Amino acid sequence: MIILLLFVPLFILALIKTLLTPKKLKNLDKKHVVVTGGSSGIGKHAAILAARKGANVTIIARNSDRLAAAKKEIEAACIGKDQLISAVSVDVSNRKAISNELDSIEDKVGPIYMLINCAGMAICGNVEDFTDKDINTLINANYLGCLYPIQNVVPKFKQRKEGIIVLTGSQVSLMGMYGYSIYSSCKFALRGLAESIHMELKPYNVFVTLSLPPDTDTPGFETENKTKPQETILISQAGGLYQADTVAEKLLQDALAGNFFSYVGFDSYVLTTLCVGMSPFTNLLEVMIQSVILGPLRLMAAYYTNSFEKIVHKCYLEKEKNK
Repeated sequence: MIILLLFVPLFILALIKTLLTPKKLKNLDKKHVVVTGGSSGIGKHAAILAARKGANVTIIARNSDRLAAAKKEIEAACIGKDQLISAVSVDVSNRKAISNELDSIEDKVGPIYMLINCAGMAICGNVEDFTDKDINTLINANYLGCLYPIQNVVPKFKQRKEGIIVLTGSQVSLMGMYGYSIYSSCKFALRGLAESIHMELKPYNVFVTLSLPPDTDTPGFETENKTKPQETILISQAGGLYQADTVAEKLLQDALAGNFFSYVGFDSYVLTTLCVGMSPFTNLLEVMIQSVILGPLRLMAAYYTNSFEKIVHKCYLEKEKNK
């Protein structure tokens, strides 16, 4: 009873404060935005949106042809004649190479203000079937390819006392799923990295956002589908498929608002809330809402978990029958 009496006035105060002090989005005009994995998918659309806000944009990827095509699209989105759009072909998991390129583009374009890490890929399968090559490829693309660019910009952001870093994870950054054992491990690690550098960089006025996209219609998703076991396909159907521009728009909006989590859709909201734990929070109202709905959401999560396990068991029985 006492807790309830304290909760109600605190909730009202938090609500009033949130309504009276709305968040102001940071301005990207004339700022330098770097996007890894910027030649396609979410990264390309984030780069286009940044260009529409007046930013100088550098996209980084390995495929030169895709980079050239994406660069033209981004240039078409510019709102000013003096905006600088650059494209750099480099392997982000090569620490020395990416560090040299980031230093070089700062000399050419100007200080990096925002780093959006979108490089990544998924290989699916049963855990025992992954080769050493598969494992190293996933770690390089999804973890080291995000860590190394961050390591380069962090000292500069600290010195300038400003900056934004976005890490693109996945819904499997928060939960394990059949077929995603190695990929999910890398994305779980990204969440830990994001939370740690958030704490480290907050005193320097540097903001960190962890984007948690659901299944998104991208070239990478098409490649991922080729390796999915039947169990993974059936489970994934529950979440639907989103467009890359929708995910990129939410990513950029949340990053410019200073939000730690960025998610799209109700399912992603439920999952993020369930797994919030010791993660950073934006305001007191957010925390209070989470504290109220966590219990009911846990029941909903238990239902989904049970349904996923039933799918796996059904597939197991079919395989046994066909032996």
